[in-house]
Amino acid sequence: MRVLIVEDEYMIALDTQTLLTDAGCEVAGIAATVPEALRMIAEIGCDGVLLDASLNRVSSEPVAAELQRRSIPFVVLSGYRNARGTAYSGAPFLTKPCRASVLVAAVLALRA
Repeated sequence: MRVLIVEDEYMIALDTQTLLTDAGCEVAGIAATVPEALRMIAEIGCDGVLLDASLNRVSSEPVAAELQRRSIPFVVLSGYRNARGTAYSGAPFLTKPCRASVLVAAVLALRA
């Protein structure tokens, strides 16, 4: 499973990359901004996305909308419990901090 990580905190992104790689996923890339995420989705593609709801205080809802348009499943991860915009509806929602086992299980469940 090729997973794109959309996360603005570099260390969290690297830790997540290690977790997902150890779980058997291929990390397609890491995007830290909405434009970068949209470009990577269009250019490299992926089977699923781990999507931070806020990227440097900018909502990632445009990324969620594009993922829904392309029928690419995603998991939303956020430090803000009230970040559940309509573009995220239907996607699993995890709150930071999140246990590694829960995060990995949510991403692996996207295959189903």
